Amino acid sequence: MKFPRFPLILPGSFLITAAVLAQIPAAQNNTAVLTSERVFADPSLSGPTAVGAKLSPDGTLLTWLKPKVSNVRIQDLWAVPVNGGEPYVLVDADSLTSPAKQLSEAEQSRRERMRVSARGVVSYEWSDNSKSILMPLDGDIYMVDRATKKISRLTETAADEVDAKLSPDGTAVSFVREQTLWLKQLGTGVETQLTPKSEGAITYGTAEFIAEEELDRHTGYWWSPLATQVVYQKTDESSVDIAQRVEIGGDGVKIIEQRYPFAGKANAVVELYVKTLGVASSVKVDLGISADIYLARVDWAKDGKSFYVQRLSRDQRTLDLLKVDPYTGRSQTILSETSDTWVELHDDFRLLADGSFLWSSERDGNKHFYYYSADGALIRQVTHGEWAVDKLDDVNEKSGEIWFEASKDTPVEHGLYKVNYKSAGEPVRLTASGGWWAATVSGGGAAFIGSYSDPATPPQTALYDGAGKRLRWIEQNQLDNKHPYAPYKDGYSQPEFGELTAVDGQQLEYFMLKPKHFDPAKKYPVIVSIYGGPATQTVKKAWMKPELHLWQEAGYIVFSLDNRGTPGRSVKFTRSIYQQFGGPDIDDQLMGARWLQTLPYVDGEHIGIVGWSQGGFVTLMALTAKDTPFAAGSAGAPPTQWALYDTAYTERYMSTPQKNPQGYAASDVLNRITNLKPGVLQLMQGMADDNVQFSNSTRVMAALQKRGVPFELMLYPGERHSLKDNYLNLQKFRLQLDFFNRKLKPNQ
Repeated sequence: MKFPRFPLILPGSFLITAAVLAQIPAAQNNTAVLTSERVFADPSLSGPTAVGAKLSPDGTLLTWLKPKVSNVRIQDLWAVPVNGGEPYVLVDADSLTSPAKQLSEAEQSRRERMRVSARGVVSYEWSDNSKSILMPLDGDIYMVDRATKKISRLTETAADEVDAKLSPDGTAVSFVREQTLWLKQLGTGVETQLTPKSEGAITYGTAEFIAEEELDRHTGYWWSPLATQVVYQKTDESSVDIAQRVEIGGDGVKIIEQRYPFAGKANAVVELYVKTLGVASSVKVDLGISADIYLARVDWAKDGKSFYVQRLSRDQRTLDLLKVDPYTGRSQTILSETSDTWVELHDDFRLLADGSFLWSSERDGNKHFYYYSADGALIRQVTHGEWAVDKLDDVNEKSGEIWFEASKDTPVEHGLYKVNYKSAGEPVRLTASGGWWAATVSGGGAAFIGSYSDPATPPQTALYDGAGKRLRWIEQNQLDNKHPYAPYKDGYSQPEFGELTAVDGQQLEYFMLKPKHFDPAKKYPVIVSIYGGPATQTVKKAWMKPELHLWQEAGYIVFSLDNRGTPGRSVKFTRSIYQQFGGPDIDDQLMGARWLQTLPYVDGEHIGIVGWSQGGFVTLMALTAKDTPFAAGSAGAPPTQWALYDTAYTERYMSTPQKNPQGYAASDVLNRITNLKPGVLQLMQGMADDNVQFSNSTRVMAALQKRGVPFELMLYPGERHSLKDNYLNLQKFRLQLDFFNRKLKPNQ
């Protein structure tokens, strides 16, 4: 549950009606009425976005993924020279595959874990010499020659080839086929099996479910920089519970036996091995005495003489950095991070040429960067202050500068900064304030690809030099009269941002959207749109989902509050929820609703709440609180008993059911279901959900039926955790609007 669990508003197959098409150019007064039919249709009202933008290693060509005009669910690979010229299609996905191709269950699950819903080109990798691009596409692997644009197909088998990588010397490509790691020489076409063959519950070279879903690790093997060795993972899931998941689709039913590590139960056993090319046997890596650990990260030293493993304890209170000899498998602990709650994983470990390294830690109460010698001795703390760094983007060892992202000045903005790790100094901001930036920095800070948005500016992507000067647009996405959102941009007010104070004195950020034609002398019902969990914040000075403006059009105030426990803040703020989901997080949402009731323009008797996944959990817990201020709620795919969710996510925040029975009981919706008033709940769930399993909702259905409590229910045949197609999201919104209109506008 590392990413937001709202239903994804993604391009789909819904056709725009002639009436809707007539609205698009309408327009020069920018006051057209926004409809749900238009919001959940193509082209996206947010305009075109550059997905997966990269700068070639030689710094001369920009590449990115772009949806087709004819079918926005299919992505092509585009390119444009840095020094001028027009963008062009480098790879047309239609020339290589068909959307009708069926992906294997393993590949479908992998894409679900990576939140990939598009087809066509979904990822690619530049060669180090910038002459070619490796491109997996719908289960096969292709190579693109930059100079000639010729596309060579490297694999063509009945099985899917996944997680393809170029060897560092560019002579071979590695991939996983049927849970086994293979190597193919590009010169001869000869394939070599690098690991034993996968059998039963044992796999090789792949990340286990927990690593992909909760640890943000999507690979199970790592090349040495000298291209002579590969570290690979062996996974044994034989001890993991088998959950028989019934996938109910519109055209039939399937029984899926899924290995699912429920909280407090057994995890997969993961081992590491080193394969030296040309040597028959592999060397096992010493990961310590306990097998009940998480393999978090693997990184090679630049000279290839050692590699480093981040080992996370099962209770996630200790993160060890191990240095490993690839020829013997022996390891030694270089650094340990400990916490009395949990240690947050990160991707900020950067090995430098002399063996020293950069690291991030929350040890002083906020996440900051630290500089260590090769033996793990602290040299200095690099950043300081009552704010948290987000992620390390790039390092220039010659100048001593690092580039990183942070919300340094306010939690609702995000920018790119640089600071010197070799000497004391304050960070320098490289991007403008006022909104939300994401960056990919290249060449030791020589340039970066920056994406920016704010509530009045849809996502824009450009190439910038190291000082923050824009060199050229990649996707300008200018909100001019030709933009899809142009007919509506003047009709809906911008969000108002503010702060409330929690009972412990901490500041909570919120935004509010007021209804169209707002009259402060009138009273309006409210929709509280929330997520509320530690995976993401919702209150940002970024482009708003057009869906939210539909509530404004319908006459609602929209309110969102980031309760304690949401990320990007201090240790005190994020750890407030430790072992008590349904505690401070719900208290803050209740407090926010009661504050709304004090506003003269709020109809305090008619406040609704809506959320998906953990947002669905928050919705249910808010509705079942004693004396709740919420009059109605729509809960989508909610975890209703945390013992039914997976180990790594749940135990990180709640410990185990065995060690924290009171916390699990208090967060079980059924233990407070008697507080739920008749007719105030709308429950939604995909009937093939492999993440928050269907039983989370069926137990609520059964409990309410037993008590004779009426509620409303919508099930989605064949859908997993997210609703991806436009037509489904259109139906979902219409259903929610109808529900809230009946519950929050009783006199209309």
